Amino acid sequence: MNKQVLSTSLSVGIATGLYGISFGAIGVAAGLDVLSVMILSLFMFSGGSQFAFVGVLAAGGAPITAITSAWLMGIRNSFYALRLTSVVGPRGLMKLLAAQLSIDESNAVSAAQETRRDQKTGFWLTGIAVFVFWNIATLVGALAGNLMGSVEQWGLDAAAAAAFLGLLWPRLKDSWQLALLGAIAAIATTPFLPAGIPILVAAAVALIPLGGKK
Repeated sequence: MNKQVLSTSLSVGIATGLYGISFGAIGVAAGLDVLSVMILSLFMFSGGSQFAFVGVLAAGGAPITAITSAWLMGIRNSFYALRLTSVVGPRGLMKLLAAQLSIDESNAVSAAQETRRDQKTGFWLTGIAVFVFWNIATLVGALAGNLMGSVEQWGLDAAAAAAFLGLLWPRLKDSWQLALLGAIAAIATTPFLPAGIPILVAAAVALIPLGGKK
């Protein structure tokens, strides 16, 4: 086994996994119990989708709105799976595991390797490392958030919405026009749409390519 691939995979797994502490605490702040938060990390297993889900719930959105938001954030993982199929070549039940581990980090580490063998190793090691550390950290964060008691006292009641906005920020900071359009769209639709939907409207606006942007 390539030691460099192993080292990279573990480093990425630990660094990414630690963000699970934030998700665990924010999930509890959004009104979920520890078991529900853990189910999200175990089965949804997509940081962006998970933060989007709890962000919509925290904003008062309906569960279906939260699910739609999470789905939109996770679409890119499907494209990863298409690329990685030829690299990983999973068979049988391993296809399900490979699909679960097709995330940003496993794709990035795999793509950075030169040989097909290292690409395959990088995918599996990184995916498993992130999965393990993410779920451990989620449990720690959820238990810590649960022990805090009142989320309003610690300011965590607004953390989920802030985390969701953080997912959009890389797009918004590149264009003040997008930020302005997103804000206007959210404000304009708030009186007429159910809670949580205006957030999706703002997210959709953030994905609109403006003239001159590539």
